[in-house]
Amino acid sequence: MPRVLSEAAIERYRAAGYHFPVRVLTAAEAEGYRRELEAYEAKAGGPISGPYRHKSHLLFTWLDGLVRHPQVLDVVEDVLGPNLFCWSTSFFIKERESRAYVSWHQDATYWGLSSPDVMTVWIAFTPANLENGCMKFVPGTHALEVVPHQDTFARDNLLTRGQEIAVEVDEAKAVDVILEPGEASLHHVRLFHGSAPNRSADRRIGFAIRYVPTYVRQIAGDADSATLVRGVDEHRNFEHEPRPRRDLDPEMLAFHQSVTDRQAKVLYRGTGVESFGRA
Repeated sequence: MPRVLSEAAIERYRAAGYHFPVRVLTAAEAEGYRRELEAYEAKAGGPISGPYRHKSHLLFTWLDGLVRHPQVLDVVEDVLGPNLFCWSTSFFIKERESRAYVSWHQDATYWGLSSPDVMTVWIAFTPANLENGCMKFVPGTHALEVVPHQDTFARDNLLTRGQEIAVEVDEAKAVDVILEPGEASLHHVRLFHGSAPNRSADRRIGFAIRYVPTYVRQIAGDADSATLVRGVDEHRNFEHEPRPRRDLDPEMLAFHQSVTDRQAKVLYRGTGVESFGRA
């Protein structure tokens, strides 16, 4: 029996490629995560940036706890089964009145994973709505193979390569993914999705966690790593990542640099770029 999702919700996810909203945190918990982020940013002297936006759960104990949050993992287990890795995490932050956007794309395009059994849990730390550039999903597009994409490296595009779908997207069918703080959306690795700029007077902060069953493996790079968050790993396809003992632990900073540089070589392959910007 499912732990959190109803059978109907699981069927909707399988048929449409997404499901939302799912309450995984209280509003107070979501506000607490925002405070943790902004406390770090105040000390750092600016918004979290560069590689620190990627695999952030390796750097901050509070995000390590979030990727292991029982409510989140119960939702993921309902779809992907009991043996789970957190493969990666990313912040998607649009500053107030910003031009930042996410072009239409499929996550699977450059990730190099062996199976489409990959789920993103996108958790809202702030409201996500039409004014501040919530995500949009095109139902059923997860049933397609990966379609052609083109790289733009556009300055305001939040994606690594500014990649965008190079075939026509029927935006009239798109669904607005409106979330309250503490709610999450679930989407399949091949689903067409994107988002518009933030026209509001506040930041829009989302934290994306990518989960895979332990049988998935990396096929585009020499090696890869992931964080075992539930169950057992009988396949040993990924190097197991350690947990941070404290925020920005020097040993974890060095480890984080090595794994994000390795992952960047997969994500940027064919472009001549080999690492995330270290601003």
